Amino acid sequence: MSQSTNVSQLLKTAHAEGALSKAATQALAIPDIGAEIEAALGINVDDVVASEVTLVTMLIDDSGSIRFAAGNTEAVREGHNTVLDALSESKQENSILVHTRYLNGRILYPYGFLKDAERMDAHNYNPNGGTPLYDQSVVVLGTVVAEYQRFVDNGVVARSVTLIVTDGHDEHSMNATAKTVRSIVKDLLGEKHIVAAMGIDDGNTDFQKIFGEMGIPDEWILTPGNTKSEIRKAFGTFSKSAVRASQSAKSFSTTAAGGFASP
Repeated sequence: MSQSTNVSQLLKTAHAEGALSKAATQALAIPDIGAEIEAALGINVDDVVASEVTLVTMLIDDSGSIRFAAGNTEAVREGHNTVLDALSESKQENSILVHTRYLNGRILYPYGFLKDAERMDAHNYNPNGGTPLYDQSVVVLGTVVAEYQRFVDNGVVARSVTLIVTDGHDEHSMNATAKTVRSIVKDLLGEKHIVAAMGIDDGNTDFQKIFGEMGIPDEWILTPGNTKSEIRKAFGTFSKSAVRASQSAKSFSTTAAGGFASP
């Protein structure tokens, strides 16, 4: 079975089971997206012994402005690694699968166990690309849907927590718009999925508006200032929410409803 055919079947199943609306299914019908999604579906479902899994996914901005305009390269690296550290210290470590993709399409690591996740460093994170925010948000959310469906199809209860990080508005998307992203986010929000976003202040972008147009609820939007300490703190806030959501179905529901302010 080809890569795109495999992913296509997962998305068709999600649509047939009511997890994806017609609009979201059409949003994911982008040429070559199947191969992009398939590349991130790393781990074999049979290798996971847990009866429930939490998928923690991060889409990290690697545009040039992170490095050249703001000098936040190291802060973003440390923030990402802080999330891995926090998840690794939780009691649910063995039932959490992680995946990180960069905004310009490179996969840092496909879905896998925390112990196998690659930490960001000077060798694998060198932000110098563009800002295809909408295109890659569609890819990463489509990946969440496909991976979720893989586990559900194999009788494993799955939930997901996704973080989209950028320091600017979309500039280079070729296929998707904010409305496209919104159609997928709308289907995901609820008892099984959390979609969050972080907009690192660039001095002129209204991230509440941009992320709101993408369908992300206000309570799941972080807008740290353009300082290393604020960026690290924001990643820490996300990591606490991800850990809390992974604890149980009840904790997930409470966290999903309360956003970053959940107790």
